[in-house]
Amino acid sequence: MQQIVNFLIKYKNTLLFLFLFLLSVFFTIQSHSYHKSKFISSANFLTGGIYSWVNNIDMYFNLKEYNERLVDENKFLRENLAALSEKELDSVFLDTASYDAPYKFITAKVIANRYSRLDNFLLVNKGENDSVATDFGVITSRGIVGIVDETSNNYSRVISILNTNSAINVKLKKTNHFGTLKWNGKDPNIVQVEEIPRLAPVKKGDTIHTEGRSLIFPKGIPVGVVENYQLKNNQNYYDINVRLFNDMTNIGYVYLIKNNNQEEIKSLESNE
Repeated sequence: MQQIVNFLIKYKNTLLFLFLFLLSVFFTIQSHSYHKSKFISSANFLTGGIYSWVNNIDMYFNLKEYNERLVDENKFLRENLAALSEKELDSVFLDTASYDAPYKFITAKVIANRYSRLDNFLLVNKGENDSVATDFGVITSRGIVGIVDETSNNYSRVISILNTNSAINVKLKKTNHFGTLKWNGKDPNIVQVEEIPRLAPVKKGDTIHTEGRSLIFPKGIPVGVVENYQLKNNQNYYDINVRLFNDMTNIGYVYLIKNNNQEEIKSLESNE
């Protein structure tokens, strides 16, 4: 303790200078919007770099699991190709060169993932320099993850489906009954679906996926399965708990989805 006191006494002038200097920098940043924006931009760049460095270490120790996911995805794609008739398959390959796909997919790596709060976000290593913009859907090979809400040059922030402000259109796979996917802030493996009417034939184990009416997600992106549900006598809509296909606590790589027709559709809707 005495050594600490002696150190403070010996370098009191230097420490006082550093304190006053940092204080002056703080007030300068707070009082000038230009300096403040530059500081925030630099801080985001530094934070993103740190997250990337830490995530690279984590990714190394999870390579086996990520490879298994890729194998599962390739298996799924091959099964779907095999299900096509020879005539349909020829049509797919012939049309690929000239077909203007409605959606564009961009791969990205998750470098930060929060899932223990009420309003959770992810950070991915693709941004405006990679043509990423707000309102891009985010998925993995297993299912839905969230929606891009902020971008910088090299990074993007994603509103997770584990966010109480998130609301995404979904439907029962076997019917056309649709509702809204939300989260009650409790279990990161369980989300809720609201507004499915009581006349819908809901059963435990039913699959939930995106219903395709939004401008963000294509139809048929998997979400999860019905864990349990409740319908009280005075209710017109089910209370449904859905177990996610994705393990939201362990996400490595994602796909960012751009709807190439989004601006055209928005323009028509605004004219209405």
